[in-house]
Amino acid sequence: MTAQTLTIAVFEGDGIGPEIMTPARDVIDAAVALAGASPFTYHFLPAGAAHFAKTGEDLPTASIEAAKAADAILLSAMGLPHIRKPDGTEITPQIGLRFALGLYAGVRPIKVYPGQKTPLADPRAANMDFVLVRESTEGLFAHMNEGVIHGDAEATETLRITRATSEKLFDFAFRLAQRRAELKGRPGRVTCVDKANVFRAFWFFRSIFEERAKAFPDVANDTAYVDAMAMWMVQRPWEFDVMVTENMFGDILSDLAAGLVGSLGLAPSADIGDDVAVFQPCHGSAPDIAGQGIANPLAMILSGAMMLDWLAVEHDAPELAAAAKMVEDAVAKVLSEGTHLTGDLGGSATTQSCADAVLTRLQGRVD
Repeated sequence: MTAQTLTIAVFEGDGIGPEIMTPARDVIDAAVALAGASPFTYHFLPAGAAHFAKTGEDLPTASIEAAKAADAILLSAMGLPHIRKPDGTEITPQIGLRFALGLYAGVRPIKVYPGQKTPLADPRAANMDFVLVRESTEGLFAHMNEGVIHGDAEATETLRITRATSEKLFDFAFRLAQRRAELKGRPGRVTCVDKANVFRAFWFFRSIFEERAKAFPDVANDTAYVDAMAMWMVQRPWEFDVMVTENMFGDILSDLAAGLVGSLGLAPSADIGDDVAVFQPCHGSAPDIAGQGIANPLAMILSGAMMLDWLAVEHDAPELAAAAKMVEDAVAKVLSEGTHLTGDLGGSATTQSCADAVLTRLQGRVD
């Protein structure tokens, strides 16, 4: 059992955010208890579009500091399209949090569970299991609040790549590939996705990747242009292991990857820094269905499993790794059975009934 009670900072989010957060925490707490770990202490922190509408502040400094002090951060969907800043952009405190906490490694796992349906007809799609690692603090997002519109004639944005962050990002990707190789009993592979044939910044990005690859001789490495990768992800996604890419490319490719498994409702994610991490679903706040109780909670639940696994490594707590596997296995059972799926997956389950099905499988029961 972990020697101390771990503190989890919670941002409940906007729209469907609170609706998926509550059942996800129920599943996490049940898994932690079953694994014999100490229960978590949750600190609920204000942020988001609704908070901005009330206070004019989307991510309070106090919330940032409390999140930084926590052992991990659990964040639900944020933002509402009708609430915007004076410059017309949406409220995105989740992005602000990445910059404030230096969360450079955006981890987006894509996996098909046994019996799960995918939009791809090729039977090899059942073997899809890769991770997209998106740099989360630089690239085209680095100066996202500094774009310049010159009258009505033109607009400019600036892309930034630094050696310091890129080296950390690539080392993270290679270490992840090493861990996956050990768990799966096969060689690891990292693919750098860029546009080095056109942009100097991406040639710089690729050259750093090739330098860092030499430090991991046990992991295969290769490179791909982003446009070609977009095609290959549809044609043969089962061939990839770990992909690493720039911020904007990762933003786009991660949604494409979610489509390969049928829904953003099955796409968990993490944004990881040197000593703190945020775990959140890839999808948005879906205000069109907020309050109806029909949102898919599985991406939020799987994000919680990622949090448990990360905490297990950070705190040398194998019981938390066991809890993470319990959650993932329970979700896999619900997906393979296909009888408690929400509308985005072709079913008619409610948010709560889908989460309850995960909870019963977690506890070794059936309904």
